[in-house]
Amino acid sequence: MGLACGIVGLPNVGKSTIFNAITAAGAESANYPFCTIEPNVGVVDVPDERLALINQFIETEKIIPAALRIVDIAGLVKGASQGEGLGNKFLGNIKECDAILHVVRCFEGGDVIHVHGKIDPLVDIEVIDLELALADIETLERAADRAGKKARAQDKQALFEKDTCERALAALKAGQPLRSIDWKSAERDVLKPLFLITIKPVLYVANVAENDPDGRSPLVDKVRAHAAATGSRMVALCGSIEGEIMGLAPEERGAFLADMGLKEPGLHRLIREAYALLGLQTYYTAGPKEIRAWTIHKGDTAPVAAGVIHTDFEKFFIRAEIYSVDDLVQYKTEAAIKAAGKLRSEGREYVMHDADVCHFLIGK
Repeated sequence: MGLACGIVGLPNVGKSTIFNAITAAGAESANYPFCTIEPNVGVVDVPDERLALINQFIETEKIIPAALRIVDIAGLVKGASQGEGLGNKFLGNIKECDAILHVVRCFEGGDVIHVHGKIDPLVDIEVIDLELALADIETLERAADRAGKKARAQDKQALFEKDTCERALAALKAGQPLRSIDWKSAERDVLKPLFLITIKPVLYVANVAENDPDGRSPLVDKVRAHAAATGSRMVALCGSIEGEIMGLAPEERGAFLADMGLKEPGLHRLIREAYALLGLQTYYTAGPKEIRAWTIHKGDTAPVAAGVIHTDFEKFFIRAEIYSVDDLVQYKTEAAIKAAGKLRSEGREYVMHDADVCHFLIGK
């Protein structure tokens, strides 16, 4: 689906460290502002135990997990929307992402320089939020001006576009991010081509100290409360620990996690939270050539899900034969699933469920 999450935050809060751990892409990480000069892009597999579970019952040549694209964007500073630091160049990279992973430093001490000289996650969040809002205000003012010129000829659509942009501007100037507003479908159609930043969902990533891997410090509590108050999501992890985990061979990670008192890498939780943030779910195709996870939005119908594989599949969709991963675990084979009456034939109106396993019948 080409879905992307952009990692943002002030300089030296741990963005590139976390990006490295997620993607193992080797982005440079150093103790000075603007270490990241060009946005680093990596693709991360979505952890999914169900793939191995399917493979217990269906032999295959290869297994392909779902994936998310992660973009590491240079540290923003106060005045970025007016070109300070590395400015609008990087705000443009954020515009192309579907969601924002806002990394916030939540640990004291250490030798890493903080751009403000003190640790206050709420102040850090406020600085970034203000710069993103100012960037959106600039975009909306230009759009409102364009629509206003067209509206002079009493163009009804132009009048509607102007009113929508002005409503969005009023919200931002009142301190409301656009994601907090319940937009009508027609209004979203107006705003979508503008690639506004504050309308994107946000996952706050609290970068915690090594002795606080569960995120129980007062600093993390501030971020947790802010996320709850703004309708966002939040996950706590330690960037340096995650880097160590991802640097180990897969067979060594379990012992390391046990020593740290952790059940799983924090990055697994981060990816799950990003999926939830974007309203995503997974379905599967399974056969002798490959078992594959496909990403769709909750509420997508069967033809839309088929279209993720190939656009022609949505256009020429006839029907889908569907069962669940739980059915496969219970009955062991597709033949047994069919014999038990659990293999369903679904048409164009079928709404997909998480963990559906599908065979699509496509016409010409």
